[in-house]
Amino acid sequence: MQKTKISILGAVAAGMMMISSGAQAVPKLPCDTAQLIVPWKPGGGTQVLYALVEKTISEIDTPYKLKVVTVPGQGGNKGAKKAAKAKPDGCTLFAIHQSAITSYLNGRIDFHYNGFEPVANVTVTPDIVSASANAPFDSIEGMIKHVKANPGKVTAGATFGSTSHFIWLLLEKQTGIKLNLVPYDGTSERMNALLSGAIMLGSMNVASGGKHLKAGTIKPLAIAADNRDDKLPNVPTLKERGIDLSFALERGVVAPKGTPKEIIDMWAGIIKKAMDTPSLQAAMEAKSTGLRYQGPAEFKAYAEKLYKDYETVAIEVGMYKK
Repeated sequence: MQKTKISILGAVAAGMMMISSGAQAVPKLPCDTAQLIVPWKPGGGTQVLYALVEKTISEIDTPYKLKVVTVPGQGGNKGAKKAAKAKPDGCTLFAIHQSAITSYLNGRIDFHYNGFEPVANVTVTPDIVSASANAPFDSIEGMIKHVKANPGKVTAGATFGSTSHFIWLLLEKQTGIKLNLVPYDGTSERMNALLSGAIMLGSMNVASGGKHLKAGTIKPLAIAADNRDDKLPNVPTLKERGIDLSFALERGVVAPKGTPKEIIDMWAGIIKKAMDTPSLQAAMEAKSTGLRYQGPAEFKAYAEKLYKDYETVAIEVGMYKK
């Protein structure tokens, strides 16, 4: 009887320790909802996709919630600077993708992924080379022929120093074409310019411009992916057309430098829980976006390799200004 009593007391004590340990595992933040800074205007792919993540987190059991806050300007660098200067208290996160690297390599900002603490890599969205509805061609081959016949005259929208600039430099290098690149501050502005016919070419993805691509108000010429997209089955890949180029935005989440490890791990766990939710998986599939979770350590190693790869290409295409 005494032995049984001791066992019961031991089990209760162990249970209390587990509860206490579990409570201590959740860091105390000075906020109930953290802001996730998206450095682009509403309507761009990053805002659209992270709005889905925000919604999912609001619907599941997590100690803290997330609110997307757009801080556009300077080709994504205004928001990046604000996030980098924020208190490392877990109440500010930043939505990052390769434009952080291209802006750094182009001399527009003095940090990239290395200016933050990695939390998680989240999505992969291939770029689509697209044209205005009134463009005098309907295929990537037709576009290349037309540009070669009019060197330096065909307009293509780009956020200078960003990924939308980088893809045109790569395409020019691969095909020998010469475009007239026109600056815009984000995807939504480039998309509006394409819709109005102010420019002839622009890159986008299904997340930001799917309805226009499907309706034909913007013409998809080719997708920079290894395989065709099920949502746009008639759009060929660049590789199918003999252009060896794959290019996708890989959107992740980072935190200000100095954010404690326990806070980083907590947010990584919250994001992973959201990514494991069938409703978010279905919503991302509808946007032709893949979910690929990488935790803090894996994401850091991946970002370091990504930078080296981009630096090599930037030197090759004449974009390196460091």
